[in-house]
Amino acid sequence: MNTTRIHIFERGLIAAGLLMLAGLAAIGARAGDSEWREQAGRTVRWQAPAPRAERTLPLQLLTINDFHSQITAGQEVDGRPVGSAPVLAAYLKEAQAQAKGKTFLLHAGDQVGASQPQSALLQDEPGIMFFNMLGNSHCRTGGRSGPDCDLIGIPGNHELDEGLPEMLRLLTGGDHRLGPFLEHPYQGAAFPTICANLVQTGTGEPLLPPYVVRTVDGIKVGFIGAILHRASTFLSPESLAGLHILDEADTINRYARQLKAEGVRTLVAIVHQGGYQTPATDGAPGRLVGDIVPIVERLDGEIDVVVGGHTHTFHNILAENGGGRPVLVVQAWPKGTGFADIDLEISPETGDVVAMTSTIVTTWADSGPGLRPDPQVAVLADRVQERGNAIAAEVIARAARPITRASNEAGESALGDLIADAQRQIMGTDFAFMHPEGIEADIPSGALTKGDHFTVQPANLNLIKLEMTGQQIYDLLNQQWSGDGGHGRFLQVSGLTYTWDAGRPAGQRVVAVQRNGTPLDRQAVYTVAANEYLAGGGGNFTVLTRGANPVVGPFLAEALMQYVQTRPQPIAADIEGRISRLN
Repeated sequence: MNTTRIHIFERGLIAAGLLMLAGLAAIGARAGDSEWREQAGRTVRWQAPAPRAERTLPLQLLTINDFHSQITAGQEVDGRPVGSAPVLAAYLKEAQAQAKGKTFLLHAGDQVGASQPQSALLQDEPGIMFFNMLGNSHCRTGGRSGPDCDLIGIPGNHELDEGLPEMLRLLTGGDHRLGPFLEHPYQGAAFPTICANLVQTGTGEPLLPPYVVRTVDGIKVGFIGAILHRASTFLSPESLAGLHILDEADTINRYARQLKAEGVRTLVAIVHQGGYQTPATDGAPGRLVGDIVPIVERLDGEIDVVVGGHTHTFHNILAENGGGRPVLVVQAWPKGTGFADIDLEISPETGDVVAMTSTIVTTWADSGPGLRPDPQVAVLADRVQERGNAIAAEVIARAARPITRASNEAGESALGDLIADAQRQIMGTDFAFMHPEGIEADIPSGALTKGDHFTVQPANLNLIKLEMTGQQIYDLLNQQWSGDGGHGRFLQVSGLTYTWDAGRPAGQRVVAVQRNGTPLDRQAVYTVAANEYLAGGGGNFTVLTRGANPVVGPFLAEALMQYVQTRPQPIAADIEGRISRLN
């Protein structure tokens, strides 16, 4: 497996075709750095201005987000190993052991989906199985979790990647058509999954329970779940068939009022939406910015804590809710490389939170609890590695000879042509564009396995279908010489041919673009396929962010796997002359 660099931006955001503010781009570039981890680890404290009661009830919340079924090791931050399910479990259990009172473990969505190959090939069942292992004896599969179960989860957009039936199967159990995998039958989730704003189109009723209430020494604590309102931007219409997503704040507030009427005064919102925390300066903690901000600002004054996710960065900060009261807004590092440790103190007389502290803990694998990975979870990780590798070894096609990334002087490669063709076919578009850095290995001659395709394109990036004008396509191709000193970063293309002139200025080098031998109509609208990195303006290809009507497709590796199986065997590919150079 390739070592994965931790990035700040949730790739689902990129799928929306939105560029973040320039200042946030600088944060993203350094998100994995230790200094950001150090800032995230600073403790945030709040205490009610009134004198503290002589006795308070302690409550610990341990939260994770965007786990993406990252069961096995292989991630690093600044050269140090970080994360994996056994390491994360060791940290969480040590933190729980140090708690003064009751603990609840929460996940804020994307527990599955966009996952490492070993888990993805097992339909991400291991991601659910891992979270099950963290719970107490009251957490039981088959919808039999009791009111004292200490686990709570919500759906993120990636839970719906394969549509509602598959999300419900992961939660309720039952073997997948390609299974069984590690359990037979697969048992499903042993914890409640809550979401207030994911409703059924026909009835307007929530698909899942909107909230759960837990009791701490006789005091009721409410947890309300919500998925990001813009999840439809990242999902195909088929994935949301029969479903509608309501505004996060409005829906949370509706159930907050209901719970307040029932005497609940401590309320936690778990939202699969997040933001970014700007750098700390002169002792100040920085500011909270991003999509989570307008949600928090409109929340009911009784909301004490907002646990977020989705943006793959941290925030650990106090803000004001709609009632003008302090609210703690937290998001931990993704993929098991961190968790939030939140301690609340609750008044036994009023049921209100009177003090809060929180910190974001990095799960270093080379120190502390990371030196003692949880043995039971380690067994699961070994099984995932073994079974996932076995599936990855399945032969799905054969290559007559090596198909390589080596490009000619015009910038075209045989493997680039093949991959772009695969993306155009699976998305049903006029054209396709692929960035060459995303092609990380050649296809060898002989047997091609499922694992080979993840090696060739290891990034878990979705394909996006966009509508663009012919002029925008000209502009996109001219951006190949922007931001790199004019040397060129050549997109691999399918469905068109073009000629460029090295003697012309950068930004004006594309001489002609043709489709089936006919010049491209600059006023016409065409459909294009690009991955979500490009669709978000990655690599300075900002023209793609102006593409209209985005539709999300499968992952890169899946597109190539499907395509090579449709080709005559053994497959062969050569540079086809789609890109021509003058001078």
